[in-house]
Amino acid sequence: MVRSGGTAGRFEARARRRRLRSLLPLFVVLATVTVLLVAGWLVLGTRVFDVRTVTVEGAATVTSAAVRDAAAVRLGSSLARVDVDGVRTRVSALGPVAKVQVYRTWPHTLTVQVTEREAVAVVHRRDGYVELDAGGVAFRTVARRPAGLPLVVLARPGPKDRATRSALVVAAALTPGLRTRLVRITAPTAEQITVVLKNDRRVFWGDSDRSDRKATVATALLSRPGKRIDVSAPRVVTVK
Repeated sequence: MVRSGGTAGRFEARARRRRLRSLLPLFVVLATVTVLLVAGWLVLGTRVFDVRTVTVEGAATVTSAAVRDAAAVRLGSSLARVDVDGVRTRVSALGPVAKVQVYRTWPHTLTVQVTEREAVAVVHRRDGYVELDAGGVAFRTVARRPAGLPLVVLARPGPKDRATRSALVVAAALTPGLRTRLVRITAPTAEQITVVLKNDRRVFWGDSDRSDRKATVATALLSRPGKRIDVSAPRVVTVK
């Protein structure tokens, strides 16, 4: 009888262990769900992970204060709930800003990293000089013409204007010899670009195709007498 009872006890113990093993996956799932719920509550429903600092990186001409104002992120709000796409859109609307990245730095910091536009030319207006980036975007007006930036004369400056884009290609292709003599670049159309130099010398460029070649040829012809250099067809140039 003792042996029979001992055997029954062992069977019963094994059955309990099997039941416990069968319930183990359920326990794991419940524990995981509990951890996730607690973590979600801490992140979204409490001030444990709130926004205490908005850090701005890369700002130079635009102020950090202007970036923070545009970001419009309320301190004390949930860091996880910050609409980073909305922040990116609002900061991108600032004229000097070309690119925006927004990321969370746990537990309390939102970082806004901006890349500013770089001026490559200016157009003159009554209220000053408007700086253009390489894409033709007008993003800042200054009272005085910045040193080293070509002056371009355009009817409708802007990124969608062919004459603007063509004039900027020409400006980028100018050699140092042409830049030191440059007065302005006129582009009434994309096919009628003229580079105006000191002493009223003019280089008729035509369109912006083969601008590097045209710049090299025009520079080589600067030593020749004549007021008008035509490099619109760089293989057949004229000087008058």
